[in-house]
Amino acid sequence: MNPDILSRKDIKFIITKFYNLLLADHKMIPFFEDIVAQNQLEEHLDVISDFWNDILFDTNTYSNNVMKKHVDKNVFVAFKKEHFAIWMSYFFETIDANFDGENADNMKNRARSIATVMELKLDLYK
Repeated sequence: MNPDILSRKDIKFIITKFYNLLLADHKMIPFFEDIVAQNQLEEHLDVISDFWNDILFDTNTYSNNVMKKHVDKNVFVAFKKEHFAIWMSYFFETIDANFDGENADNMKNRARSIATVMELKLDLYK
């Protein structure tokens, strides 16, 4: 049995492994090409790690509007339901391969909720 997610370090590990999968996927890379081209991937991973750290451990380090970021990106690279399915698959795969426990389950449940809200806000249920 794997350990539970216990720290921001664990979250950063998950996010880094998860992004390795996303960046290797030809359907997902268009969402991140600007970040990679501007050599901002490490900064982006830190911001996403802050976001998840706030969710799992009730900290207050993430200061962006996650929904607005995705709505703005949607103007340039359109999100489709399949992108959310791929995202969820890689996210769950990364967590399940490395962690078990209450925080791991909470992270997956929150990811599912966030993805559903984003799909609704981006009007992907037409």
